[in-house]
Amino acid sequence: MPKDRMPVHANGDNDAAETQDWMDALDGVMQTGGPNRARFLLTQLKHEAVRHGVEIPFTANTPYINTIPPDRQPPYPGSREIERRIKSLVRWNAMAMVVRANKKEPGIGGHISTYASAATLLEVGFNHFFRGPDAPGGGDQVYFQGHASPGIYARAFLEGRLTEAKLQNFRRELAPGGGLSSYPHPWLMPHFWQFPTVSMGLSPIMAIYQARFNRYLEHRGLKDTSAQRVWCLLGDGETDEPESLGAITLASREGLDNLIFVVNCNLQRLDGPVRGNGKIIQELEAAFRGAGWNVIKVIWGGDWDALLSRDKSGKLVQRMNEVVDGEFQKYTVESGAYIREHFFGKYPETRALVEHLSDEQIRKMSRGGHDPEKVYAAYHAAVNHRGSPTVILAATVKGYGLGEAGEGRNITHQQKKLNEDELAEFRTRFGIPISDNDVADAPFYRPPDDSREIQYLLRRRRDLGGPLPVRTVRCEPLKAPKPELFKDFYQGSGENEFSTTMAFVGLLRRLMEQHDIGKWIVPIIPDEARTFGMESFFKKFGIYSNVGQLYEPVDSHTLLAYREAKNGQLLEEGITEAGSMSSFIAAGSAYATHGIPTIPFFIYYSMFGFQRIGDLIWAAADQRVRGFLLGGTAGRTTLMGEGLQHQDGHSHILAATVPNLVTYDPAFAYELAVIIREGIRRMYEAGESIFYYITLGNEPYQMPGMPEGTEDGILRGMYRLRPSSLKSNNKNTTTLHVHLLGSGSILRETLKAQEILAERYQVGSDVWSVTSYKELRREALDVERWNLLHPGQEPRVSYVEKLLAKEQGPFIAASDYMKSLPEMITRWIPGGVYALGTDGFGRSDNRTALRRFFEVDAQCIVLASLTQLARRGQMKLERVQHAIKDLGIDPEKMNPMNS
Repeated sequence: MPKDRMPVHANGDNDAAETQDWMDALDGVMQTGGPNRARFLLTQLKHEAVRHGVEIPFTANTPYINTIPPDRQPPYPGSREIERRIKSLVRWNAMAMVVRANKKEPGIGGHISTYASAATLLEVGFNHFFRGPDAPGGGDQVYFQGHASPGIYARAFLEGRLTEAKLQNFRRELAPGGGLSSYPHPWLMPHFWQFPTVSMGLSPIMAIYQARFNRYLEHRGLKDTSAQRVWCLLGDGETDEPESLGAITLASREGLDNLIFVVNCNLQRLDGPVRGNGKIIQELEAAFRGAGWNVIKVIWGGDWDALLSRDKSGKLVQRMNEVVDGEFQKYTVESGAYIREHFFGKYPETRALVEHLSDEQIRKMSRGGHDPEKVYAAYHAAVNHRGSPTVILAATVKGYGLGEAGEGRNITHQQKKLNEDELAEFRTRFGIPISDNDVADAPFYRPPDDSREIQYLLRRRRDLGGPLPVRTVRCEPLKAPKPELFKDFYQGSGENEFSTTMAFVGLLRRLMEQHDIGKWIVPIIPDEARTFGMESFFKKFGIYSNVGQLYEPVDSHTLLAYREAKNGQLLEEGITEAGSMSSFIAAGSAYATHGIPTIPFFIYYSMFGFQRIGDLIWAAADQRVRGFLLGGTAGRTTLMGEGLQHQDGHSHILAATVPNLVTYDPAFAYELAVIIREGIRRMYEAGESIFYYITLGNEPYQMPGMPEGTEDGILRGMYRLRPSSLKSNNKNTTTLHVHLLGSGSILRETLKAQEILAERYQVGSDVWSVTSYKELRREALDVERWNLLHPGQEPRVSYVEKLLAKEQGPFIAASDYMKSLPEMITRWIPGGVYALGTDGFGRSDNRTALRRFFEVDAQCIVLASLTQLARRGQMKLERVQHAIKDLGIDPEKMNPMNS
C-alpha cells in the first residue's frame, strides 16, 4: 500500500515504523551530540518544513512534567535531614503564631496555609541561594510572598533576630513592647522588611523594574550589581492581577537574567481553585515562554520519577496533561484508593504502573514544590541561566501539613485556628518536641543555641552573606545644592514667558550638569518627553538602553536627535505609568537597597498618576522611597483641548491621603526652585523618609522675581504675595477688604481679580500664594493635637493661624482643583474660607472658556469677593447684582459640578 494511502491510527500515525525510525534517530543524536545538537537539528527541520508550506501547529507548552529530568539534577549540597528538621520547626512556629494570636484576640487574622505550601521553596532559597547584604558583590533583593510572612518571622525567631515576645504580638503592633506587622511593611518594620509585597500583583512588576534598575546602575558605572539577583516569590492566583504579567516582555527584552520569579502554584486562591477547569501551570508557561522567559516547571516530586521512567506507552504523561486543576485539588483531600481509581485507573497502562504501590504510598506521592531536590535543581538552573529571566512554576499544596484542618481545601486560605487534636497531629507529623499536656497552647519552640539545627541554620546564612530579610541604610548623606545654583530662577524671567514645566526642565538640567549631584539624578518619563519640552535631554544625556542604539534614528541629523545609549541617564519607559512608577520606587529606595543616593524625578500627566497608579504610590510610601513625582499639565483648566480624560482636578485631593507625601502646587519658578532644593535637603541630606508631589502647568507667562523673605512661607505652604494697594481715605472711612488665596496657575487669576476689585469696586485685597494646603493642614493638625494632649500648658498656635491672626475681611480661595482642597484648612482661617474650584468633569476648550465654565477665573473670584462682603453687611446686594452683569457672568449657566 502506498504511504499516502496507509491507514491512520487513533493517535494520528499512519506509519508507525517510520515514526520509530525518526525517534531512534533523535535518540542517537541525543547520545552523540547532546540536547544542544538535537535542538539545532529540530529547529532546522522546522524551518525547512515551513519553507515547503507545512503548517506546524503552534504551542508554547511542554508536557505537564518537570522541565529538569532526574539525570540532570545536580547533587543536593546540604544535609537533607537537618534542613527538614529546621523546616519543621519553622512550620510549627509559623502556625503557632497565627493560632495563638487568634486565641488571644479572636478575629485578629493571619494566614497559615500560604507559608505551609511555600516552606520548601523558601527554605531551599534561604539555605542555598538567597544572598544576604554582606555577600561579595552585594546581596539579593527578595520579594517575599506577602501572605507567607508568618514563616519569615518564624525563621527570624530561630535565627535569634526576633524574640518570642514579638511573635506573641503578631498583628498586635500596639501591644506593650511592640509586635509584628501583618505583612511585609518597611514603614512599620524599617530594619526588617525591604519591600511591601502583599498588595497583590505589585511585587512582580516592582521586581522586574528593580532588576532593570540594577542593570542601569551597572551600565552607568554607579554600582557593580553583576553579582546580585532579584527574586520574586508570588502565588499563582496573584497572576490574575494585570500588573503581575503586564511587564514580563520588558524583562526578556532587557535580557534580565538577574531576575527569577518563583510562582507558588498551589492551585488555590482565596475562594476556590485558580483554574478549576484548566491548568494554571500550563497557562503561565505559555505566557512566560511566549514572552521570552526561561521556564522551569517543578510539578512532580522524586517519588514520581520511577513511574515516569517506566511509562513506555506515554499514557502517564497523557493522563498528567489531561487532568484539570480542580481534579488535582480533589486528589489532595482524597484517599490513595480514590487516586488509584480516578487518576491512574483511566487507562490500563497507568493502572499497571502503580500495582506494586499501596494506597498509602500513592496518597503520599508529593508535588514537586515540596521536594527539596527538585526545587534545588530548579534554582540551580535558574541562577546559572544566561540571556533571559527565569520563571519557576512549582506545584504545591495549599495548607500542606495541616491535614484535615485545611490541607488543599477551599477554606484553607482563611484558616486561622486549629483544635487540640489538629495541633497534636501537626506536632506529631513534623516531630516537634512538645508534650501532649502543652500542645493545646501551641507554644513556640526554639532549640538551644548549640543545637545542630540552630548552628546549621546560622552557618548557612553566614556563608550566604547574612540574614534576610533585612533593611540596613548604609548611604552617606548627600549635600543639597547651594541656593546660588538657582539664582536665575529666583530673579524671574523679565519680559520672557515660560511655564512652570519649562522652569522645571531648566532646573533639572541645571542639577544634572553639576558634577557632585548630577550623576545621581534619574529622570523618568512615560513617553511624554516632547510634551514636557525635554527632547533636548535625548542627545545630551542619552536614553538608557541595555544594548545601546542598534539603528540610525530618523532624526539623527537634528540637534534634538533621539539617542539611546548603554550609559544613558534617562529612563524613557514608554506608555506605562505603572512601569515608570516601579522605576521610581527602585531608584527612590536605592539609598537602602544599594547604599547610593539616586534621586528620581518622574514627570507625567498629572491625571494619570494617583487615580491610575495610586496603589503603587502607596507602596512607594510604605517602602520609604525618596524622590520627586512631577504632575505635568496639572489642573483642570490649563490643558487646552484635551477634555475629560486628561484634565486633572483632584490629584492633590488624592495625594493628601498619603501620609509621608509632601505636596506643592507652585505658581512661579522661584517657588519651584525653593521647593526642590529643600526637598533634596530633607530627603538626601537629612535622611527623612518622605517623597514629594509637585504639580506643573504648561501655561506660559512672565515669572516674577522672588519677594524678599518669602522662602519660609513657600515651604510652610502660604505667604502674602501682593498686599492691597488701596488705603483708607480718612480716619472715618475704612476701605472694604478681602483676602484672595491662589494656587498654581489660578494664582494669576487672583492677581487679575485684585486689580478688578480695586479699579471697579474700590475693594482692597491681599493676594496670598498657597503653595501647599496639605502642609498647612498637616502642621495645624499637629498643633491641634498637641494642645488637646497638653491642656495645662500654654496653647500653641499653628502657622496659618499665626499668619492670619490680625487679618480682617472674608477669605476667598481659588485653585484649579476641587473645592475640597482649600476647604482642608477652613477651620483655622478667621471666619472660614469661601472656596472656588473645579468640581466636575473636564471639557475640551481653551483656558479662558474652561475657567469661566468652572467659575475660577478672575471675574468669578471678584463676584465671590463681593458676595461675601454683602453677606457680612458691608455691601448692598444690589451692587452685587449689577456686578454679575458687569462681569459678564451668566447666573443661569449650568453647574459644572453636575454637568
